[in-house]
Amino acid sequence: MKGFKVSRWFIAIMGTLLQLVLGTVYAWSFFQKPISTAYGWTNVQTMWIFSLAILFLGLSAAVGGILLPKYGPQKLASAGALLYGIGYLISAYAMAIGNLYLFYLGFGVIGGIGLGLGYVTPVATALKWFPDKKGLVTGMVVMGFGLGALVMSKLIAPLLINFTDGNMVQVFFYIALVLMLFGIPAGLSLKNPPEGFVPKRYSPPELSANNQEIENSIPVKASLLSTKFLGMWLIFFLNISAGIMFIGLQSSMIQDLLRIENPTMSAKALAMAGATLIAVSSIFNGLGRFFWGGISDKIGRIQVFRLILGSQLLVFILMIFTNNPWMFAILVCYVLLCYGGGFGAMPSYILDVFHAKLMPIIYGVILTAWSMGGIVGPQLAAYIRDFYSHNPELIGPRTYMAGTALLSIGLIVSLLLSNNPINPRKV
Repeated sequence: MKGFKVSRWFIAIMGTLLQLVLGTVYAWSFFQKPISTAYGWTNVQTMWIFSLAILFLGLSAAVGGILLPKYGPQKLASAGALLYGIGYLISAYAMAIGNLYLFYLGFGVIGGIGLGLGYVTPVATALKWFPDKKGLVTGMVVMGFGLGALVMSKLIAPLLINFTDGNMVQVFFYIALVLMLFGIPAGLSLKNPPEGFVPKRYSPPELSANNQEIENSIPVKASLLSTKFLGMWLIFFLNISAGIMFIGLQSSMIQDLLRIENPTMSAKALAMAGATLIAVSSIFNGLGRFFWGGISDKIGRIQVFRLILGSQLLVFILMIFTNNPWMFAILVCYVLLCYGGGFGAMPSYILDVFHAKLMPIIYGVILTAWSMGGIVGPQLAAYIRDFYSHNPELIGPRTYMAGTALLSIGLIVSLLLSNNPINPRKV
């Protein structure tokens, strides 16, 4: 039994490492402005690279959840890391020839598919090893994804930019090699627990009559068409849409505020400030997954979502009335703490509500909320940025108002949900 305990923590660590590799996609705002400027693409055009990556992440995660029982975690996770790296390679070539649509295909489609296959696997696999610590281990594994932007914006990208004298084609080429070097071995390390595995000092809870009926009666199609699933999908989507607006544009937004406060600030200093915000906010994004995931074990999943959505609503309203770049940075960090928290709490929420054997499929499908949020949030923010380019002081307030509307709807939906398993008689 001791060997199993060591093995399960090794699985959790390797899953976290893989998520760290995949989470580098969240450093996109580090590249958004220089790529847009260098090639003359609009914010909306350039942001579609990131939006497509998140779109195909969610779609491929849904497919990955179906394929996972058949092919196992090793094949799916390592294939995901490989495809993500290939996406960077194609993107490097796209920049070399100045082809935006090839960039969409490489980073957005192929890289996004790799992200989805890689993301769903360690979460579903780690949960099998930790039935006694569902919220905690989910938070730990997905925390790696949140911290990926820190590693990219403060370590990998700066080092490679210095090494290549700012040649973005070479930067993306070397990034691909680094990501595959760490991601593929981490994916190959994942495996399911042995049949009948039960952690030491853990007694599986006895099923109530209602839960037993759920175990025996509700197929995946009925689960996915239930009003409970729809409500969970909506609060996940709305929380993601509000938070991901900042992931793609937070660097540009704080640079705008700093430029207004100090017009003589150099471009290099502005870029460094943007990179610092990406790095610091990514820490909160990662910690939020661990923090809120653990809290959900104590107070309940839907209670956590209500706190996440309600507190962010107040933060977005406050943002409307502040032009201070440092206050903006603090508030963004809190938003990303809550953004990450949704990813930390949702897998355990699914396990509480639905049949455990259906978890990979239902979790994969609910990640399509990430796909839709990855389009709605960034594209809404990019559109506002382009539309008010002639009047920059309105960009921030209009963006925060949009986020306020999204979170208000999410909070209302969360008040209609509960932690109870779905009732087969009401599906």
